[in-house]
Amino acid sequence: MAVDIHSAEGRIIRQLIPLSTLPFSKFEAICAQINIESAEEGKFLFQRGDERNELVYLLDGSVTLQTEALKIETISADSPSARFALAHQIPRKVNAVANSRIRFLRLNSDVVKSAQDGNFEENESFMVVDEVEDNDDWMTTLLKSPVFRALPPANLQKILIGMQELRVDTGEVIVRQDDPGDYFYIIKKGRCQVSRRPAPNAKEIRLAQLGDQDTFGEDALISGEPRNVSVTALTDVSLLRLSKELFLTLIKQPTLKYIDYKEAQDLVAKGADLIDVREPDQYKPSHLPLSINIPFFSLRMHLKTLNRQHPIVVVCQNGRMSEAAAFILMRHKFNALILTGGIDAIDPAHLKAPSSFPIDDGVETSNFREVSSEAGMSAATSQVFAEASSLQDDMLKLRRYLQQLKTKYNILEAEKKALEMKYMSLAKYAESLKAELAELKKADNRG
Repeated sequence: MAVDIHSAEGRIIRQLIPLSTLPFSKFEAICAQINIESAEEGKFLFQRGDERNELVYLLDGSVTLQTEALKIETISADSPSARFALAHQIPRKVNAVANSRIRFLRLNSDVVKSAQDGNFEENESFMVVDEVEDNDDWMTTLLKSPVFRALPPANLQKILIGMQELRVDTGEVIVRQDDPGDYFYIIKKGRCQVSRRPAPNAKEIRLAQLGDQDTFGEDALISGEPRNVSVTALTDVSLLRLSKELFLTLIKQPTLKYIDYKEAQDLVAKGADLIDVREPDQYKPSHLPLSINIPFFSLRMHLKTLNRQHPIVVVCQNGRMSEAAAFILMRHKFNALILTGGIDAIDPAHLKAPSSFPIDDGVETSNFREVSSEAGMSAATSQVFAEASSLQDDMLKLRRYLQQLKTKYNILEAEKKALEMKYMSLAKYAESLKAELAELKKADNRG
């Protein structure tokens, strides 16, 4: 019997993983095929070794997962674990036995996988999550993050168990610059300020504000470097946090994608963007042809200038900062890949020294082509083919120049806007100082 998607039962089913990640139309189509079953106490939902390609979800009651000799876990329908399919590995590793009268449903794994695969658009890397009525459901908050949507259900279940919820008062510092990284944070509700001191005695600079569902703290966990910013609560904040160890094993390792130098060359030749996230003083002496320098510290400011329709290959000195940069890009729905080992792993002969042209493509433009000497082909015909080949190559180079110039223009435009805002802020500050100075002079004159 089909399930009414607007009923209480439909809302419960909507919370199941991965059904909660499906667009409404896909979810509606699956609900039309759902048949809710009942079972009495002691009945097996499945047994160890079962190879049926099904996802089994508990809706009411409780179920025990066990082997012949050992009780492993008891799952109640009202627990967070019930949002996941019961012991979903095929073949089954355990028995599932009803502890009382239960209600449950079975879904064909291939049908669910097909619905998930249909969610991917050519220019998107992750699924879209519909809103649900339970606004205080922190698991739904997790699933709104593109990185979490890409994780396997088994990882999500372990994250669910390992995630801690905490509340922070207004004004409290959550992450302090130069401290070692210990946790990955998700803002469930509230607002935070990101700030940085360029030097120990310098004035703190406000960089950004974070709100609901934003994350922070991953940079230090991925790179192994100390925290490079401070994060302070602007309001009372509800946070979710995951320890460094769990973050690295459950999120970083299955999320990040690596390619070697040859694969990177092939992707760039097909139109991928190559971004070097080192500082300018590292980039200028030598870098890869066709690369664009966007220092890691300013990457977030330039996200709007990048094209989601192109894969992005990220490179740094040794690969560690590239991992943090790729994580940021993937969280914002870019298809990011990491050049394994970074610049240190590349033969120096493949690197380019500074060029008079600001965006270096590393290729000398030339109309010269060697004349073919194959039998049956005249020198004139050979020359025509050579010139045609040359023209085609030059057109490809020109398109790459134009693409890089456009990207560079967008980056400079974003920097210009940032500088204009900074100028306006400084101008207001200068005016306030002038007003204070005028008041002080009046006070002195009166004295």
